[in-house]
Amino acid sequence: MRGLTGAGSRFWGVRMLFTDRAFFALLFCTFAAYYLRRSAGYQIAVLLIASLLFYAWSQPWLLILLGFSALLSTVTSYEIEREQDDRARRAWAIGGVAVNLTVLAFFKYDRLVYASLVGSQPAGGFLGTLLGVPLPIGISFYTFHGISLVVDVFRARRSGETQSPLKQERGFLDRARRTFFYLTFFPQLIAGPIVKARDFYPQMGGKLFADIHWYGVAKALIIGFFLKSVVADNLAQQTTVLAPPFCYSQSTLNLVFVLVAYSIQIFSDFAGYSLIAIGLARLFGYALPDNFRFPYIAQSFSEFWTRWHMSLSAWLRDYVYYPLGGNRKGPRRTYVNLLLVMTLGGLWHGAGWSYALWGLWHGSALALERMARGTRVYLSEARIAKAARWALVFGVVTLGWTLFKLPDFHQVRELAGAAWNNRHLRFSRGVPIMLTLYIAPVVLYHVLYQFRDRPPRRLAFLWSMRAEGVALGVMLTAIVLQAGNPAPFIYFQF
Repeated sequence: MRGLTGAGSRFWGVRMLFTDRAFFALLFCTFAAYYLRRSAGYQIAVLLIASLLFYAWSQPWLLILLGFSALLSTVTSYEIEREQDDRARRAWAIGGVAVNLTVLAFFKYDRLVYASLVGSQPAGGFLGTLLGVPLPIGISFYTFHGISLVVDVFRARRSGETQSPLKQERGFLDRARRTFFYLTFFPQLIAGPIVKARDFYPQMGGKLFADIHWYGVAKALIIGFFLKSVVADNLAQQTTVLAPPFCYSQSTLNLVFVLVAYSIQIFSDFAGYSLIAIGLARLFGYALPDNFRFPYIAQSFSEFWTRWHMSLSAWLRDYVYYPLGGNRKGPRRTYVNLLLVMTLGGLWHGAGWSYALWGLWHGSALALERMARGTRVYLSEARIAKAARWALVFGVVTLGWTLFKLPDFHQVRELAGAAWNNRHLRFSRGVPIMLTLYIAPVVLYHVLYQFRDRPPRRLAFLWSMRAEGVALGVMLTAIVLQAGNPAPFIYFQF
């Protein structure tokens, strides 16, 4: 078990990783108790207790903030559904969203705002202590879930429905129990996928052991653990050379190759967690949304964002982009909305201007792409045009990941300087050979998906269930024999 507590840490909470023995013990006990009875109330209670244990492992006080967030969402959604006056419902909705955002801003952005206004961090005293309060793990995710609940109930009542689609008709206590469960469901509590309330609440009901889709569970878990433990954790040890001072001794081509490897690493880490979460949820009869759908085959930036962190993209689209007007108010307003939404999405990932710049980087790419729609290069179906579009998207996305790897602008400049100044250094073959061992499975993973509908005749066996079973067996073997040093999931920091 590894945590984020400690000197200089900005994150608070000792976490039970999915790879820890303690987690597997908790999972086994929860699974056994869950299917003893099939009543919805009993099963929700079992998962709620397990989720609270998972989140508060050795840091029980974290439940205070989580409990406050859940209670806030319970009260506001209850009052929105109960109120008959439209203005009162709107006031409750605005209040619920505002308080959720205020809590998130206080814990996540306090030091960024203070440093931006004052130019430095306070040396000590009450203000220094206040700004030094670490960020509770998972707050970005359960805050967004709370906002989703409040907004979904408000929209349902505004549309004229007598009851929201969340089907909470058993009173305040039942609403509270279901809301706490929605916010704390342990597979997605720490790092998503972000689940909209209107999609999750209808799933609450009695589950049967016989209904478990074991092959789907095994497939999601094996691929997820392979991407995380074998690919991402091993690449994490190799991509450290991107940070100064290690980058000073690397040739330009080596640095480019390592940056591509980091692009693969960050995908494997994010997608691996999501698949593990999806597989764990399926064990208990719940369907979480797909979060990564082969994003590195994208030939446009808009397509990339329909494949990368899909649950966050959908959340920002439904709760920020559309309310701002989307693309319904003319081209200029559309460009502004894209820039604003992506910048906010970048800040959601981290309390630093580098993350905002990363969001602006993608927002600018989306805006420029929209301007280019209708051009021959954009519409061409020629292979060379498709290859050029793919290379452009992958290159821009990969270059943007430097702001994730090195959130300090100074380090980014140092890396850029090393890449420019080291053109004369000799290319080292040992670096790419080692990295290719872990990059190749992810590349093959994307390539095979490209031919899913029309596999080449000579290689048709690669798309058979038998071949898939063999591949899963190979991945399972690699998990046991070739896993890297366990590291926290990158998204835990958000």
